[in-house]
Amino acid sequence: MIAEWIDWFTQIYNVEAVVSMGGLLGMTLIVFAETGLLAGFFLPGDSLLIAAGLLTARGTFETNVFVTCTVLSIAAVVGDTVGYWFGAKTGPHLFKREKSLLFNPKHLIRTHEFYEKHGGKTIIIARFVPIIRTFAPIVAGIGTMNYSRFISYNVFGGIGWVWSMVMLGYFLGTAFPWMIESIDKVIIVVIFISLLPMAIHYWVEKRKKPQEA
Repeated sequence: MIAEWIDWFTQIYNVEAVVSMGGLLGMTLIVFAETGLLAGFFLPGDSLLIAAGLLTARGTFETNVFVTCTVLSIAAVVGDTVGYWFGAKTGPHLFKREKSLLFNPKHLIRTHEFYEKHGGKTIIIARFVPIIRTFAPIVAGIGTMNYSRFISYNVFGGIGWVWSMVMLGYFLGTAFPWMIESIDKVIIVVIFISLLPMAIHYWVEKRKKPQEA
């Protein structure tokens, strides 16, 4: 069972294969799931978008880069909207759920603290932070954030995230063609950078606790 899970995760994080074989439909489903489904927090959003840009620059992915960005932006916005209404309907019950393989209440609590600190801007900022981007719209729904305010942040953040990541990959692939041949190494760097803010936040919080005690 564990070996099967490891194999599945390995396939999911092989973003070059996901982009090449799944095409635009596969990427659309992953972007939607990561931002709209509670269990999608582990999906490779940032690295997938950058890989799409790199492979488009190489010509492996034949869909026009602007079409790709437009379709994935819609998926990101719809995903956050689904997450918002899911949070609005389920409410506090989520905080009481027990930890399971695909759900950890700590993610929700951490996102709530993030939301309390940054307010409505969380919907935009969270787009660039793994795990947080999955739970931010849910927390906004739980907190009954005004929907018209939420959707404005949602649209701006979704478009900004998708276009910046895909176009960054496209630029790197065009300006530095050698990167395309080392896409696996580029993706490792992207994953490291995307997780760095969370690691720093965790380290800072860890240092605070002994001082507070």
